[in-house]
Amino acid sequence: MAALTLARLTIREAARRKLLLALAILTLIVIGLTGWGFQHLSTITNPDGSQIPASELRLAVSQVLVLVEFMFSGVLALSAVVVASPAISSEIESGVALSMLARPVSRYQVVLGKWLGLGALIVIYVAATTTLELIVVRATTAYVPPGPVGLALYLSAEGIVIMSLTLLISTRLSGMTAGVISLVLFFLAWIGGIAGAIGQVFGSVGIKNAGTISQLLLPTDALWRGSVYELEPVLYRDVLGATTERAGNPFFVQSPPSVAYLGWAACWVVLIVSLTVWSLHRREV
Repeated sequence: MAALTLARLTIREAARRKLLLALAILTLIVIGLTGWGFQHLSTITNPDGSQIPASELRLAVSQVLVLVEFMFSGVLALSAVVVASPAISSEIESGVALSMLARPVSRYQVVLGKWLGLGALIVIYVAATTTLELIVVRATTAYVPPGPVGLALYLSAEGIVIMSLTLLISTRLSGMTAGVISLVLFFLAWIGGIAGAIGQVFGSVGIKNAGTISQLLLPTDALWRGSVYELEPVLYRDVLGATTERAGNPFFVQSPPSVAYLGWAACWVVLIVSLTVWSLHRREV
């Protein structure tokens, strides 16, 4: 019960910050601009003035949509890090944690409450932005990706993973330091995923294994690739998959993460949250 109360307080505290308001306004502006872009994309014709075939237009729209969602993925990761990094560290540094823990509130309840509150914010943001963006794309181009629900789930999981890591680091380091480290690891995982795909294309076992290890240590890249899979037309995966994969395209995925990997990602989050509780318990406040 205390964890749920702390989750509500975390959401309320985050809502009071101008960061969330600015993020919401900028997101609406970006969605409006992408809608303008998709509208013009749907009117493109061949050099001779003839209409582009519907299959080619659908392919073009899907690839632009992947790039747009990649931008939202980066914004989501940055926002999750910025909101999560001071959630625990600032309360320890200011002495708020000392007065809070003096009451009958255990440290695991503090961590769980923070995690639930921030996780709820991530899910709400992803659901809202994904819904609005896909509605705009549907209205301007008549294109609907094959897995809109899966897209939202993968993006939410990606945000929760990086948020959980940031919470863990913030129990030992300052908020700014925890945020910088988390973002660097996020982009290193993305680069590692690209390197692993290239290693698989060219048959380099060492590079492929390095990419696999990076995806196991931080599942954000693999979850992002699941989002890409949900955005691609089925025809693109089935017919053009082989040639695109040989090119090492970082914005193409021929298969989603396996059930076993998704299970590992869930266990990873549980492990990180448990380590966060342990780390906070071991720290003097």
